[in-house]
Formats: sequence, C-alpha cells, structure tokens
Amino acid sequence: MSIGLIGKKIGMTREFMETGQSVPVTVIKVEKGRVLDVISKDKRGYNAIKIGFFKIKNSKLSKQMKGYFAKKNTEPKKILKEFRVNNNDQYKEGNELGLEIFKDKKFVDVKSKTIGKGFAGVMKRWNFGGLRASHGVSVSHRSHGSTGQRQDPGKVFKGKKMAGHMGDKLRTMLNLEIVKSDLENNLLYLKGSIPGSKNSTVILRESIKNVNKKTIKEKHEAKLKATAAKKGKK
Repeated sequence: MSIGLIGKKIGMTREFMETGQSVPVTVIKVEKGRVLDVISKDKRGYNAIKIGFFKIKNSKLSKQMKGYFAKKNTEPKKILKEFRVNNNDQYKEGNELGLEIFKDKKFVDVKSKTIGKGFAGVMKRWNFGGLRASHGVSVSHRSHGSTGQRQDPGKVFKGKKMAGHMGDKLRTMLNLEIVKSDLENNLLYLKGSIPGSKNSTVILRESIKNVNKKTIKEKHEAKLKATAAKKGKK
C-alpha cells in the first residue's frame, strides 16, 4: 500500500559514479500530483487518495469533468489515479506530492506501455523458425504451419501463438535502482532501460517486494572494506 507518481520518459543517457564506473540510466520527468479526493473506509470500504496529474485545457473536458473540477475548486487534470493507503489522515485535498516521496527509497517499480509494433507475423512475434526453404514449400516460408488438430478436438486452442498485434502492452519492471534524483528539475534517473518510447507515460511506485540487493554505491563501499580488511591481515 503506497502512493505512486506519474511521469514522462525523456530518454536514456549515462551517469558516471564516483568510482569512474559508467552506468546506463533512463531519465524520467516526474509530474507533481495534486490530491483531489481523500477516500475513507467508512465511505467505500477502503482507505485511498485520488491524485490528478498533467494539466489539460478546460475546453478538452466533458461537461461532467468540468463540474467535478469546479466542485473540487482545482485546475483540470488529464490523468486521475487512485492509490490505496493504510492511513489517509496525513493527506488533505489540495496537497501537492512530488519526488520527495521517494527521498529515502533506493528501488522503485515502473509500469509503462511497450512500443507498439503493429501487425506482426509469427517469426517476429513468437520467434518461430518458419517453414523449410526448399522441397515444395511455396510462398509460405514465414507462415506458422498448421493451427489445430483433426476432428478431435476440432478447434484451435485458446492462446495459440499466431500472427497479430505485437507490443503496446502494459509491462511492470520491478526493483529498478534510483541512481540519482534531481528535485529542482523533477528528474529521476533509473538504472537500465524501461519499456516504452520517448515521451511515453510512466507510472512509478515504491517497490512492493522486499529488496535485499545492494545498490552500486553500497557494492563499491563493501569492496573497499574487503580490500582494507585484506591489507590489514597482511
């Protein structure tokens, strides 16, 4: 049960650590969220807060949403997301939440959409080998072959790997290390790559798993200690 933030993927670069090590990082421009509603257990059976992200023109809103934002007395927001929390007493309508919620965190989970590839064949989509390149195979070298059996079962099983829409699916990357966070410019530098193209929307949250692995900095410090201990023994 933790609050998350939404941002935009700017692209990839690299960061040089104090050790001189080059680390590939993905840069995310994190949007400040505004608390629009505090949901209590008495009302709906669970504690949660509704947060709005990204500004939007009033003209692009439906009549119902115009009324909603007017009632809340706040500027219109493009994305509304609900986050369940254990205790909602510390939040009030109108509060703004930013990168500071990840201040003492070392790892985060990231959810974003993969790059859409359009309609793809089985060789690209599922890594099929294709049919033989000779001996009577005619104009169907990249096809998937037979799709089903005979009279029994007399159907194609659900989930059969076939040609179709590839990519454009939500994927979650767990336990990505925060290499650096720039509070002034609302930028978050995460180790490695994340799904999606540039300017795609990214949902960030605190890691739901207990992460035991060490960060790059901690690994280097442990290495230095081990080296110093070895020299001391000699």
